Amino acid sequence: MKKKMRMLPNKYKIAILGDGGWGTTLAIILAEKNYSVTLWGAFPEYIKTLQQKRINSKFLPGIKIPSSVSFSADLNQTIICNDIVVIAVPSQYLRDVVRKIKNIPGYKNKIFLSVTKGIELKTLKRMSEVIRELLGNIKLAVLSGPTIAHEIAVKNPATAVIASGDRKIRKTLQHIFMTERFRIYTNSDIIGVELGGSLKNIIAIASGICDGLGFGTNAKAALLSRGLAEISRLGKAMGAKKETFSGISGLGDLVTTCVSSYSRNRYVGEQIGKGKTLERIQSHMQMIAEGVPTTKSAYNLSKKYNVRMPITSEVYAVLYKNKPVAKAVKDLMTRDKKEETD
Repeated sequence: MKKKMRMLPNKYKIAILGDGGWGTTLAIILAEKNYSVTLWGAFPEYIKTLQQKRINSKFLPGIKIPSSVSFSADLNQTIICNDIVVIAVPSQYLRDVVRKIKNIPGYKNKIFLSVTKGIELKTLKRMSEVIRELLGNIKLAVLSGPTIAHEIAVKNPATAVIASGDRKIRKTLQHIFMTERFRIYTNSDIIGVELGGSLKNIIAIASGICDGLGFGTNAKAALLSRGLAEISRLGKAMGAKKETFSGISGLGDLVTTCVSSYSRNRYVGEQIGKGKTLERIQSHMQMIAEGVPTTKSAYNLSKKYNVRMPITSEVYAVLYKNKPVAKAVKDLMTRDKKEETD
């Protein structure tokens, strides 16, 4: 009887910073491709729980984590011992985590991949801009797209985009992350890919409000198409390519986030549409709805670049100025008449 050959591990060792649903899903994908994977979390007690139970019951319930995935709450060792660092922490914690990396020897030799979607509130910087500000001229890429973690974890077909100004880096990461069920495309437009992944969360909140108010598919179709128009306007003003927003990280991600029952941002909007307060909704959520802080960032960006973003402005007013949703809908629908292409 022939002995079964033992598969040798792939050459890259990969660290994933952030033990949420998306970070855990990526750890599972990579471990199944025979990569050495370490999943880092900021809370040692929860890391112990993950190590013992091998199920992330808080953020990815019901999905078994392969025995080959290692867990760590030691950021220094996690960075030092790995070649590729995937940053999957929520946007509001990204600066604090990356600032700690700056003090770790050898970080400049690593490849960094940001999978965090958001815009920093104080600086209005994209996640890759925050990383570069702190770590300098490192090897850096971003991954974005219609990536509901649970759907990918159960191996439903999905796509995403890896963007970087360095063709070699994006091709390397494409090879690492692509599977038979997770198809990866590449793009050089890092600005457009990041903005598409961030700004769609605002439209998802608006879409949820539509659901909560009981509006039909006509309203949602209008919201998605006009939402994409204002995302594209801001993106172009910030230096992105307009066509990026018609792709996977733009339109693709927008549709997914606005219709999926797993979408946290759509859920927040739906509850607001049903009359609940933002404070009450967030107090009952385990995971963070990135669209809430992103709405404020995008509203400020629209003022900075003098770009019309009427949906974003109304969502901002509802979230931060306690504007009644019925009044927001009325004001949106009764604005001055315009050409569609204006």
